[in-house]
Amino acid sequence: MKYDLNLFPAFMALMEERSVTRAAERLGVTQPALSNTLNRLRETFRDPLFVRERYGVAPTEFAQSIFPTVAAALEQFDDLVRMQQDFRPAETERLFAIAANSYVEFVLMPRLVARLRTEAPGVRLRLAPFGDDLTEAGVMSGATALALGRVVDPPDTVVVQHLMDEGLACVVRADHPDVGDALDRATYERLKHVNVLPPGRLRAGLFQALDRQGLRREVAISVTHFLAVPEMIAVTDHCATLPRRICRALERDPRLRIVEPPVDLGRFPVEMAWHVRHRQDAAHRWLRSVVADTAKTLEP
Repeated sequence: MKYDLNLFPAFMALMEERSVTRAAERLGVTQPALSNTLNRLRETFRDPLFVRERYGVAPTEFAQSIFPTVAAALEQFDDLVRMQQDFRPAETERLFAIAANSYVEFVLMPRLVARLRTEAPGVRLRLAPFGDDLTEAGVMSGATALALGRVVDPPDTVVVQHLMDEGLACVVRADHPDVGDALDRATYERLKHVNVLPPGRLRAGLFQALDRQGLRREVAISVTHFLAVPEMIAVTDHCATLPRRICRALERDPRLRIVEPPVDLGRFPVEMAWHVRHRQDAAHRWLRSVVADTAKTLEP
């Protein structure tokens, strides 16, 4: 029997994305081309495979029944090919999709990009936001190479590696009239605060740390990225509580001053997660090692 193995990645993309539009984007083809591939799949299996719904497509019972077999077979083929390939970072031309939270974008990614420019100039990165939803970030489908941030309750199909820990400090304007060399509890609670609302667990971690210490905070304004904080602080008497490595970068701004919080707010982990299907891929193993090594170069 003759059949086209190129049809099966399209089947997998449709099963995992449940959308012709998203599946076509993932495969790098047009929607008409994917629709044509789907018609060929239907002819091969003599089943509709996917039916239209209001917000995408849904697999038929037959499609659901063959999904585990097709997934396992494609993974075995991938493993066979990868084992025969000799990965050379300096020569490769490859795009990696990475889901990163705003902390990682600010602190880790610039150093990683600088290192890749030297070691693997043909490697390109495409960053997407990451809160804590592995499915939304593309990790569960394997479309995303890595998720970088805080990973909570990962399933068995996702591997998680600890990269580093981070603490918290406070930033105020350099000539703040009410803050001296130290920031006491009463002053902290009296000040108005700039709050950063990045997606995911980093936000929850700060709220929980404040609650554990019984420390109150009057939030005057909430922003969505750390880069918005310096300008807010420089022109007000507000305070912001931020990760220490970000504070260290902001310390170079003469308008700002870094002070210790009135109590120990603890530390939070920064982690790296990837789908098990990328475990033996030489290029992915190399990328993960570079990310981990780069994290080690950051000052504690």
